Amino acid sequence: MRALWTAATGMKAQQFNIDTIANNLANVNTTSYKAQRAEFKDLLYSTLKRNNQVDEEGSPINLQVGHGVMTSATRKDFSQGSLIETNGTYDLAIDGDGFFSVMLPNGEIRYTRDGSFKLSVDYDEKMLVTSEGYIVLDEDDNEIYIENGITDISIDEMGYITGVDEDGEIVDIARLKVVQFPNPDGLLSEGANLYSQTPSSGEEIPIDAEDMDMRIIQGYLEASNVKIVDEMVKMISAQRAYEISSKAILTSDEMLQLVNNLKR
Repeated sequence: MRALWTAATGMKAQQFNIDTIANNLANVNTTSYKAQRAEFKDLLYSTLKRNNQVDEEGSPINLQVGHGVMTSATRKDFSQGSLIETNGTYDLAIDGDGFFSVMLPNGEIRYTRDGSFKLSVDYDEKMLVTSEGYIVLDEDDNEIYIENGITDISIDEMGYITGVDEDGEIVDIARLKVVQFPNPDGLLSEGANLYSQTPSSGEEIPIDAEDMDMRIIQGYLEASNVKIVDEMVKMISAQRAYEISSKAILTSDEMLQLVNNLKR
């Protein structure tokens, strides 16, 4: 019976939907986390009878029956999350579209909106890194070092990092690299708040200070954009859809049982 397999695809799809919602709720307090949404599409159709209207006679429509549903994509919502004040010197939030650029130990480049940066001591200098120790890059794709004796670190809205030396003079340190993508939905999530570039996302577009349409805010972090109430409503809807699909399977089983018992 076709309904058994069709309803089973519905249960699988709603299970995946619940998995996606659960991940959103689990990351409700994750810095800069972007909520995901599962997207679905219908499966192939069996055409039992095609339209055969000739000279305004015959059936004008097809007779078709579908074979269920499948997951087509998981799309991230890159809308802005709330900005939370931390007063941390190296806590940075991007207000607008954009990503910080970081380098992994193997030399590969990744992107993040998580600006909870730290200092890692490297000999007699201090280097700006992520919480995992990945190197934060400047606009020339170099490491950002802060020499000993430099105090009162300030990071302006365009990403310029300055400090005060031992003589009380302001010194320029570096400018953070901020990039955008033609299609951020095409970025690949790798965990640890990191994204990698893919052919679907397009190549990174470094943003010059003069062309910035966003701003970097020091002493703030971007919160998750997950809306708990919305996710709870989606979860209830997915649960009900799962129950209906399971009911369809039970109904199909009962109908098969009736057919099997007819000759008795």
